[in-house]
Amino acid sequence: MEWRRPSRWKEGELRSPGQPRRLSPRKSKSDGVVRSSGVLPVNQFAPAAYSVCAVFLWGASDFSGGYASRRANAFVLTAFSHVCALVLMFAIAFGAHGEFPSRRSIVWAVLAGISGGFSLAIFYRALAAGKMGLIAPVSALVGAAIPTLADVALEGTPSRWTICGFVLAVVALWLITRPESSGGERSSVRPAGVGMAALAGVGFAGFYLCIHQAQGSPVWVAAISRIGSLAATAVAVVVTRAPITLDRPRIGLGMLAGFLDISATALFVVASERGRLDQAVVITSLYPAVTVVLARLVLKEHFSRWKFVGLLAALAAVPMLAAG
Repeated sequence: MEWRRPSRWKEGELRSPGQPRRLSPRKSKSDGVVRSSGVLPVNQFAPAAYSVCAVFLWGASDFSGGYASRRANAFVLTAFSHVCALVLMFAIAFGAHGEFPSRRSIVWAVLAGISGGFSLAIFYRALAAGKMGLIAPVSALVGAAIPTLADVALEGTPSRWTICGFVLAVVALWLITRPESSGGERSSVRPAGVGMAALAGVGFAGFYLCIHQAQGSPVWVAAISRIGSLAATAVAVVVTRAPITLDRPRIGLGMLAGFLDISATALFVVASERGRLDQAVVITSLYPAVTVVLARLVLKEHFSRWKFVGLLAALAAVPMLAAG
């Protein structure tokens, strides 16, 4: 099996499953400008609008899955969510009549799905165990940092944005995970769920690196990767002997998480095809901010001063790593 350069953030690469490599054509300064008025047409802003919508959908999907996992088994809930997303994506793939991937791409897509699907269950469990406002940025940081490190190892000296992003990420992780004093006494207990969030981030990075090797129709690659995701979570359910029971609210939240996640992926694909890929990657990397806001508004989560500073640093570091 031939290995191709696993750069995540370079032009032509994606976060979403199966996006074909595409280079943005060189444009003059006057391109896309209405000559009579000097105003950019609406379609110039459409790719950014798609990316922004994907940010909200991905953030809401993480919040829905994490919230539902507080009263349900994370592996069962994630498996059910993958089933819902799989049905929707296969319906879209059959209707789109896109190019079916090669055997090599199918293998990479399945491997990506296994890594991403299992990690999503761990991520939901981390969100259920700790404060979502701290868990989401940690997972996003690790998931962004590993592909960037792989790119640095293959491409050489990183950009200044990448270096600044790594420094800020280290500071953010230290502030978020450091024990804090309570009632005048120093506590040795670190925030719950942070370790699982970091582990989930490693799995998400594996998804990014594997899905980059797959070629073919984006919707087909996405659908096939969901097969791997469902298989991984189903095995976890069997091994852990988790009770396969979900009440009506958890079923609704699981369906919502699956549909939002796959819809955000589709929007990201459209944004990457119609606009600049680097712009889409940087914008969509802000999705943890939506989870943080929802946790604050719905769950009334509060953070200490230094935890809040670490949270802001983490949210700033993710797009810096993406931009690098």
